[in-house]
Amino acid sequence: MDRTMLALACLFVALAGVVGAQSVRHGQRSRWTLVFMGLGFAAQCWALGERGQMRGQCPLGDAGEILLFLSWSATLFYLITGAAFRLSLLGLFSTPLIFLAQLVALIPGVMEKNVVTVAATDYWGEFHMAVSVMAYGALALSAVAAVMALILDKKLKSGLSDHLMATLPSISNLHTSVARLALIGWVVLTVGIFAGMMMDSGDGVAHLVVASATWALYGVLIVAYYWRGLPPNTMGLGSLVLFILSLGVFAVL
Repeated sequence: MDRTMLALACLFVALAGVVGAQSVRHGQRSRWTLVFMGLGFAAQCWALGERGQMRGQCPLGDAGEILLFLSWSATLFYLITGAAFRLSLLGLFSTPLIFLAQLVALIPGVMEKNVVTVAATDYWGEFHMAVSVMAYGALALSAVAAVMALILDKKLKSGLSDHLMATLPSISNLHTSVARLALIGWVVLTVGIFAGMMMDSGDGVAHLVVASATWALYGVLIVAYYWRGLPPNTMGLGSLVLFILSLGVFAVL
């Protein structure tokens, strides 16, 4: 059932991307993108719930579950922040990332079929892992918003005008959203790192070290932007580069 719901999540996210792309081609915005993303989120929740029951703990025990949890987090932050930051097209730009992550999770062997239910749980460790991966959902959207800003900036400088430019938010809103999403992700990651310091076992030390390094680098970028007046384009590029580099954290989970 968990793989069936994951497949449905892939379908809904793909539909959201297709509908969004068709709307952009006609210079419009479609509410169906939000509807399909909402349905995809529901399917993700179902799949995560099934995996959690199988493991008896937060479903982050293999690469497939991590990818699913990351997709769930990115979708959650899109649903929460997309409207608030006036970024209705954020779903269109984030759907390829979410779809790809879920598609990889569906590859046989990436997500374990038979898992052993744990006898005891380190709740601080579970909370640390869940919140840290959740933070990457916001950081991923910050990187996506940065890509949107870089594309719009390039088109503005080249004097090009097309349907995409007509539907994109203003570049100032994009720059603001990049910084705000990075800040949200950094705050959530701060909570995750604090939980990691309270863990009883040392099993997650490697993850904690890499997560702390990611936290420090994003902290420097955010301080430079809000207090030192870092140029918006530099902030966007920094957010994009840091997210790509920080994906290495999952290699040591």
